[in-house]
Amino acid sequence: MIDGGTHVRTNRARWNEISDDYQRLNGPQIRRQAFTGDISWGLWEVPESRLGVLGEVAGRDVLEMGCGGGQWSTALARRGARVVGLDLSERQLLHSRRLAADTGLAFPLVQASAETVPFAAGSFDIVFADHGAFSFADPMRAIPEAARVLRPGGLLAFSHVSPIYEITVRPGRNSPGTRLTRDYFGLRLVAEADGLVSMNLPYGAWIRLFRDSGLVVEDLLEPRPSTPVFDGRLDGDLDGSAAGGTGRESAAAAERADEEWARRWPSECIWRLRKPVG
Repeated sequence: MIDGGTHVRTNRARWNEISDDYQRLNGPQIRRQAFTGDISWGLWEVPESRLGVLGEVAGRDVLEMGCGGGQWSTALARRGARVVGLDLSERQLLHSRRLAADTGLAFPLVQASAETVPFAAGSFDIVFADHGAFSFADPMRAIPEAARVLRPGGLLAFSHVSPIYEITVRPGRNSPGTRLTRDYFGLRLVAEADGLVSMNLPYGAWIRLFRDSGLVVEDLLEPRPSTPVFDGRLDGDLDGSAAGGTGRESAAAAERADEEWARRWPSECIWRLRKPVG
């Protein structure tokens, strides 16, 4: 059982530890989005141009909750948005500053928890995250904070791991399976194999939280990989027990297994919510 009072400290410390490796491994995608402005959502990199989640951003005040290395904020600044990047990890923000120096597109960066956002009510037209703060902050605190800083008519959009995906991951593993192994009603605080504490809720609890925060659901998207990468089953199964080999081969097999899984069941969600006018 995770103590709800320690998850912020745990996630800040862990992101500081893994930030350099994360940015290095995802460097090509990060720099491509930052330098082209062609942003894409989630693990399967579904283009925003196809999904239309954020809509027009030029001239809008935008807050990215959990900006990480800053590629999304940089891309939106390139598109004419007035962006602020917020992140819990000072090491992640260091990478954001480096990207700003490389691109010449600087914007305010703030170190803070998404559970206590240091902005006045009604400060932003859009609040968003792509697997950002809403995956690692307590939603019971982060969603009301996002709603508070939105202006009437404003948009909240964020992606996170599907609850369906979460309840098939066996304890101590980081890949989904084909059996229900976790308590669906116990997703609020989940200790992950990589040392992070992730956050999720059952679908009904998400909807009630949005309603209680004064938000209206406009859409729930469940992106899938665009094309299959191979035919047939792996030499193993979809529970993360693909046949061994070199470390690189095993990692590639696990990635293929995740992609096959995501073509059959939802691995990611994107919520699109509106704060009503009046």
